Amino acid sequence: MFESLTDKLGSALRNLRGVGRLSEDNMADALKEVRTALLAADVHFKVAREFVERVQTACVGQEVLKSVTPGQQVVKIIHDELVKLLGEGTTALSDHRPLRIMMVGLHGSGKTTSTAKLGKLLKKRGYNPLVAACDIYRPAAIDQLEILAKQEELGFYADRDSKDVPAIGSAAAAAAKAGNHDAIIFDTAGRLQIDTDLIEEVKKLRATIQPDEVLLVADGALGQEAVNVAKTFNEAVQLTGLILTKLDGDARGGAALSIKSITGVPIKFAGTGEKTDAFEQFHPDRLASRILGMGDVVSLVEKAQENIDQKEAERMAEKMRKAEFDLEDFLAQMQQVKKMGSMQSIMGMIPGMSGMQLPDNADQQMKRTEAIIHSMTKHERQKPQILNGSRRQRIANGAGVKIVEVNQLLKQFQQMQKMMKMMKGGGSKKMMRQLEAMRSQGGGLPGM
Repeated sequence: MFESLTDKLGSALRNLRGVGRLSEDNMADALKEVRTALLAADVHFKVAREFVERVQTACVGQEVLKSVTPGQQVVKIIHDELVKLLGEGTTALSDHRPLRIMMVGLHGSGKTTSTAKLGKLLKKRGYNPLVAACDIYRPAAIDQLEILAKQEELGFYADRDSKDVPAIGSAAAAAAKAGNHDAIIFDTAGRLQIDTDLIEEVKKLRATIQPDEVLLVADGALGQEAVNVAKTFNEAVQLTGLILTKLDGDARGGAALSIKSITGVPIKFAGTGEKTDAFEQFHPDRLASRILGMGDVVSLVEKAQENIDQKEAERMAEKMRKAEFDLEDFLAQMQQVKKMGSMQSIMGMIPGMSGMQLPDNADQQMKRTEAIIHSMTKHERQKPQILNGSRRQRIANGAGVKIVEVNQLLKQFQQMQKMMKMMKGGGSKKMMRQLEAMRSQGGGLPGM
């Protein structure tokens, strides 16, 4: 979502290289570009203006430390201001048990899916969650939540006959207590736009269930409209937090950068994809680092710990060290990497690589590579040297690709095996030449 903003901020800050002291004159052009970048990202004009003013006040007159460049010093100041803008401090949920959470929002914001995602996250944290279907208007809303609850093994409550939403909420709370559930998430109805009936209904439900948290699910792609929606809901039901969805999309990100400053309500969670595990606690400092191209190593490590089997990773590393890594191992490695998210999202967490844009088809390329390897027999994966012309044609047909793609994959894999042998023998200079050759021939194997 923030690729364009990252590029423009990087361009603005590069102009400060070589400056010995930060002054109003040498900061003026850079901060003008920063403000333009924020406005282009659909950040509220008032928020953008105040942000630039705070950065300017913090920068002007500061002596540049000998150990850093002016650009680096300004990056630190902008990073700190971005953290404040996004909402510094805790974004944790209430620790009350049973924890009652009411989800509100408009149609299409991802409210029902976010309900299941939050339930799954709480389950990982040791809760025994129940999700309650309080949307009695949208066709199949109850069915959708029930399917997601079964998929994630969450408790589920619905009353398909009742039209009394507060009564459904009260009954769900009783069912949760009877089933020893210590977290209840109420999925409420939405509308295409805010109206009096919607507001009155969520007010009555709130008064009945007395939630510990009232979370607004807002579509990050809505831009400033998401900010207006948050203001209206906050005035009506006193929000305790926000869930921004579709942060993996191509929207400009203005909502994320404006919403806390305008509403005073913290962003607590972010939806980063359609799958139920594409949901994470919102960390302002980590997002600020990503926006400035500094990566997010902490989140990357957390994703790796959650999705990658440590013993399997150690086994793979040992095979690579001994130059015994085969296509069977490569397939297993790709499948583990896929669990961590898209290739672009992983790149965004690596310091120095967050601004690098992978081809739009990078994930599709990985799928094709996976299909090619799946079309091989186990013996062929372990002994790729036996793959003659007829076998390669059979594999290409099975994977639905051209034989040239099979040949390219095998050629790159052979180059990688040579690199491993060089590493084993200590030939680092040869290995670097081999890396350069792989780079010039297409960037290496997808997923490695």
